[in-house]
Amino acid sequence: MLFGTIVGSLADKQGRKRACVTYCITYILSCITKHSPQYNVLMLGRVLGGIATSLLFSAFESWLVAEHNKRGFEQQWLSVTFSKAIFLGNGLVAIVAGLFGNLLVDTLALGPVAPFDAASCFLAIGMSIILCTWSENYGDPSESKDLLTQFRGAAAAISSDEKVALLGAIQSLFEGSMYTFVFLWTPALSPNDEEIPHGFIFATFMMASMMGSSLASRLMARSSTRVESYMQIVFVVSSASLMLPIITAFLVPPSKVKGGGISFSGCLQLLGFCTFEACVGLFWPSIMKMRSQYIPEEARSTIMNFFRIPLNIFVCIVLYNVNAFPITFMFGMCSFFLLVASVLQRRLMFLADKTKDWNPMSKARDVEEEPLNISD
Repeated sequence: MLFGTIVGSLADKQGRKRACVTYCITYILSCITKHSPQYNVLMLGRVLGGIATSLLFSAFESWLVAEHNKRGFEQQWLSVTFSKAIFLGNGLVAIVAGLFGNLLVDTLALGPVAPFDAASCFLAIGMSIILCTWSENYGDPSESKDLLTQFRGAAAAISSDEKVALLGAIQSLFEGSMYTFVFLWTPALSPNDEEIPHGFIFATFMMASMMGSSLASRLMARSSTRVESYMQIVFVVSSASLMLPIITAFLVPPSKVKGGGISFSGCLQLLGFCTFEACVGLFWPSIMKMRSQYIPEEARSTIMNFFRIPLNIFVCIVLYNVNAFPITFMFGMCSFFLLVASVLQRRLMFLADKTKDWNPMSKARDVEEEPLNISD
């Protein structure tokens, strides 16, 4: 939240390609710190990891959208790219990476730090590709702005355009619920220390996420289907799926037997969690598409990092107080946040329709795109 926001926002001024290279270098250094048993060194690695994560979630997307527009490609292609990135990157590659890491640690017995060393190698390969094949682009090349001016400009863009503010609130609510879910699903499925196949369940979650991203690709390919419309349903379904732990707690009597396999209520919750992961797969390419439409190009990375400030604050508060509340309360809170995201999404669609209806330029484009009638 502290370091990543500042460094990520420098991408608009210093260049998105340079920021992506910085991500590779920073995360390689973070991986190297895992070899040290010293707490201070490990904490430095977490600071570097926080900076790298902020760059990962802003600089790459900003570079892609700017380069896409600069080359005059069709806007519809962005939807396809985003969907493939989630399907292949967050889904298929994540599963393969998990299996490869397990191979290094267990089968080859190279130790628990081996996956970090392998990650450093892949990061170095990625950095070489970026340096050799990418061109540079910037947020606002017309004038040189200091960091404080950039922050003021981003804050002004958020406060002056309700659509941007709504998009940021929706992203923070969903991602906050998603990251909370990451920490809660294990104790939810094994409240009595049941032996659950964590690796198999994680792979199942990734498969569900891949299915969701594949569905998003099909939905965004249809000209008649709008992202702002179907995302309302996605948020409602994701809210209902995280209500399952609460429902099963009331309807299914809890088992007091320690150990054993996954319980019946755990199986029901697992079904809901897979549904939530499918919604996550739908969310990522869809939110990327909306960000490419509504966030101004000149401060894209800065605004995207602004969105992550309330997200990081929320996750820190939840983790600090995770033992103060029952797990059903935490899931209920996430479910409520997702319902709020659905309401905000509806408001965003209303504003988008209103802007389109009253935009004279869009009216002019509609007239220009009408086929010419020879008889006229």
